[in-house]
Amino acid sequence: MIKELDTIVLSHDVEAYGLKQGDIGAVVHVYKGGAAYEVEFVTGEGETVAVLTLAAQDIRLMNEYEILHVRELVTV
Repeated sequence: MIKELDTIVLSHDVEAYGLKQGDIGAVVHVYKGGAAYEVEFVTGEGETVAVLTLAAQDIRLMNEYEILHVRELVTV
């Protein structure tokens, strides 16, 4: 079960915000027991890129054995 402040992984690209599958975000709000999630995506400097309302199929919990990867944000 995904809960507030969990680290999640985006399951698909969100081109409107320059986000790519595999980008990392933080859950800032859970709607109605997991019907949807408010997720914040930030740069390495802590600047907010997007705060999106996403469905459960759009995200997954980050696995403890995954490693982070850095890429340059290209805005559209």
